[in-house]
Amino acid sequence: MVNGLNLSATLNTFKLLFNPSLIKPHVTVSNFSQLPVPIPGQNGAQIKAVILDKDNCFAVDGADHVFEKYNDKMAELKKQYPNKLQLLIVSNSAGTNDDTDFKDAIRVEQNTGIEVYRHAVKKPGCHEDIVEYLKKNNVIDKPSEVAVVGDRLLTDVVMANQIGGTGVWLSEGVEKSNKLPVRFERMLYNFMQ
Repeated sequence: MVNGLNLSATLNTFKLLFNPSLIKPHVTVSNFSQLPVPIPGQNGAQIKAVILDKDNCFAVDGADHVFEKYNDKMAELKKQYPNKLQLLIVSNSAGTNDDTDFKDAIRVEQNTGIEVYRHAVKKPGCHEDIVEYLKKNNVIDKPSEVAVVGDRLLTDVVMANQIGGTGVWLSEGVEKSNKLPVRFERMLYNFMQ
């Protein structure tokens, strides 16, 4: 497999042809500092677990720590969701097979105090494994108790909708990206509005 290639997101893009609502977030804010805490669950569900993307969500792309302007928001999240695994980082960089010996995951955990989920299949394809992991560890009873926070529609928001949880889209993230896949996502999102 090509390092960095996200076959899961590529294949899941085709699911949008049959179910375009997968790309629709339940909550949209421009960046992490605007994240509502507690996160409102859809249809009145109480959020018991928050899945956090890392790159361009709470950290600069490639960084292993919380972006300084977001320290207060991260502290607020930790206070609202204080139990182990109520906050879980699921990244398509740290914690994946691209992360040799999980060195990046270990650094992120040390710098944030939050566990980084180890997974072979990248987001959104790992959604069933995450739900099973959270249930097995008695964090949630049902998928609707999960919120996924991230800057990517085709990975983070699609995963939230596949889980049956709440998708929180950070429309700009730490830095507004003009990379081709991100521009494509925004175009697709705007087309669906």
